[in-house]
Amino acid sequence: MARSAFTLAAAVTAALPGAEVTGARPLTAAGDGRFDSAVATLADGRELAIRVADDDETARELAAEALALRALTAGARAMLPFRVPEYIGETRLGDSRALVTELLDGFLVEAADVPAGRGAAVSMGQAIAAVHALPASVVRGAGLPARTAEDVRTEIRGLVDRAASTGRVPARLTVRWREAADDDELWRFESAVTLGGAQSTSFLFADDPEEGPRVTGVVGWHALSLGDPAVDLAWLSAAPDAAADVQAAYTSASGRAPDAAIGVRARLLAELEFARWLVHGDALRRPDIVDDAATLLDSLAEGLRGDDLAVIAERGGDGVDSALDALDRVPEQAASGVDTSMQTDAYNPEDLWLENAESEPVGDADATADLTDISDSDLRPRDDADSGSPETRERERPEGDGVDEAQRAARAALQRWTSSSSE
Repeated sequence: MARSAFTLAAAVTAALPGAEVTGARPLTAAGDGRFDSAVATLADGRELAIRVADDDETARELAAEALALRALTAGARAMLPFRVPEYIGETRLGDSRALVTELLDGFLVEAADVPAGRGAAVSMGQAIAAVHALPASVVRGAGLPARTAEDVRTEIRGLVDRAASTGRVPARLTVRWREAADDDELWRFESAVTLGGAQSTSFLFADDPEEGPRVTGVVGWHALSLGDPAVDLAWLSAAPDAAADVQAAYTSASGRAPDAAIGVRARLLAELEFARWLVHGDALRRPDIVDDAATLLDSLAEGLRGDDLAVIAERGGDGVDSALDALDRVPEQAASGVDTSMQTDAYNPEDLWLENAESEPVGDADATADLTDISDSDLRPRDDADSGSPETRERERPEGDGVDEAQRAARAALQRWTSSSSE
């Protein structure tokens, strides 16, 4: 039975001695979150989030989140153009681990709803670049995981082998992934500080009168590590409208050496989420998860049309700026059966969003995109007119008011996000 918000809030005083709790409310998706979560209001007006884990996996995640938030010192936070939740403390609730953090204001959005153009997409790309620009000492000093390009490559090979050993991966996918892992050109990158798998819902938004929706906070730091920067761009496979603009803004804001294959690796990592889901189900001996993953993999394989990731890499990433177009090829019956509770403490939007879009938004989120948001698209090169690149779209915009129109569209999207709980 899920613990009540009042029970969770009472535990805050153990993590923060002397705190006076004056109110409590739930903060988790109804029945979907892996954590019992709540918001505690203190007498001084502060609002804190408390999450409690009841199994070893989620307890490890909370421990990693606590370590990561403490690793982000005041100096590191000053380098970021957005807020990061403050670590408040930890405690035990019965036999379970509990983590208390600052609650950040803002709205979140699912990947498929992120609009193209100036505003949210650009701000997200810039935010990811800012994380990747953090000094490696942030990770190394805290003893967090640090992986070289070869380490990442080895992990990919291991995942592919484990998935293939289940006998449920189509042969063409196994061949595709192994060829990508063997392509030296894909793995010539410089490790960076990463979130370890950003999602669209890692970002909290507010509306800026001049720039439109912008990222004001980032949550979900439990996988903070040093590794492949492509891992934080893999979610773009589920953002068909915004993918090109997010990646263009990321590239523009990044001070790192050019990485022509980053989009290809991001695409590969997105595809491998299906393999991870399969391996997870197999490890738990859950036939329902295995069957769901196998159906998704079959759909992915069917949509490949013989595309070769290694060939795309040789073209310098040409044709990679759009997503895998998941929902067009994933069967609805498979999508509806996938249980993503193994991945996310997906807070209920009704707890995060006020019904009045003109009111001050208040909320926090720590969520990942549904695995069914990932599928396959045509990886073949396209004509410039079809590419969806920022340059192409800029040529297609009317003279004079193109930027303003994009900003209005992004702001309209924010209004939709903030009022979605009443629809």
